[in-house]
Amino acid sequence: MRNFFARRTSWNLTTNRYTEALAAHRRAGREVLDLTASNPTNVGLRYREDELLKSLVHAQALTYTPEAKGLLAAREAVSTYYAAYGSQVSPDNLILTTSTSEAYSFLFRLLCDPGDTVLVPTPSYPLFDFLADLHDVKLEPYELLYDHGWQIDFHSAQAAIERAHGAVSRCRAVLAVHPNNPTGSFAKPLEVEELNRICAANEMAIVADEVFLDYSLAKDLPLTFSSNSTVLTFALSGLSKISGLPQMKIAWIAASGPQPLLSDAMGRLEVIADTYLSMNAPLQWAVPAMLEERHGIQRQLRQRMIGNLALLDAELATQELCRRLEVEGGWYAVLRVPVVGSDEDLAIALLRETGVLVQPGHFYDFASDGYLVISLITPGDEFAEGIRRLLAFIAGHQA
Repeated sequence: MRNFFARRTSWNLTTNRYTEALAAHRRAGREVLDLTASNPTNVGLRYREDELLKSLVHAQALTYTPEAKGLLAAREAVSTYYAAYGSQVSPDNLILTTSTSEAYSFLFRLLCDPGDTVLVPTPSYPLFDFLADLHDVKLEPYELLYDHGWQIDFHSAQAAIERAHGAVSRCRAVLAVHPNNPTGSFAKPLEVEELNRICAANEMAIVADEVFLDYSLAKDLPLTFSSNSTVLTFALSGLSKISGLPQMKIAWIAASGPQPLLSDAMGRLEVIADTYLSMNAPLQWAVPAMLEERHGIQRQLRQRMIGNLALLDAELATQELCRRLEVEGGWYAVLRVPVVGSDEDLAIALLRETGVLVQPGHFYDFASDGYLVISLITPGDEFAEGIRRLLAFIAGHQA
């Protein structure tokens, strides 16, 4: 029956050992200290419940007024969000989507013919593999290297472009996750300049995933790709992270770049969006209020991130086996740990023996073993106990 289905869905659907171990642990009713928390609605944040629920009740939502790009009031609210970063994004250059995954789908359809290639950073989030498969797009990795901080390996990016070019295929775009998940590294201004040079020379676009942009640990605001005008650029974001509202399914594409290429891109994107018209009216009318929610949510999350990082560093200072890699933003931290086997084996053993749940580095395509990924938005007490058990476990297995 396997040949009954499209080859693009020929994934290995076997449950991996890590997932099986977690399911068995939970079925047994055993304690889990979850250092992988990614759902902001489950980590004890305080939301303005009345204001959010009231924002969903609009008489205008009972009238069907389809707009392919999304309702103007919603796009104007998103434009105001970017203005706080000093980026002048016109509502005309915004496309609302139900998720960043849908935004990627629109852009893969816009930019790529079947068999074309997109460059993706590694390590990074594994979602891209499935999105690329669904749109018959090939992925070529370019590396992020760690040397007193993360940086883009442009030699690997150029090599990836050369591998991608063929008689019937082209390299159409480079994905920049800004800040990267899970490394927490931002693209630096000089790196953006080099990305622009490479894309201009190879007729490629930049697709920048900025869902964690607001969670910089620096005092100064980071740059946003939404103001990049050198090459055709698409900045992706949404309320899942900005306002801690993943269940509301509100995201967008902010397009920029040289004319007339930008106008041509927006015209084509509008047709793609009009074909689906996936955004529902109540949520679009609620966008201004839900964007306003970001101020309180981000204040709580940033306080927790800073507190958890301080605790982590204090615990790490008491031992010499593990260290934290530099993090500039986002919700995660990467631990460098002794290699005693695969990261998956280590994560499973840690769960079974201590109840601490972490993610192995290979989930994010780290080049070697010896990496664990932990969440910085886990509630403080749970985070503190989880880190203490983790470090004690590693120390005990090195004795």
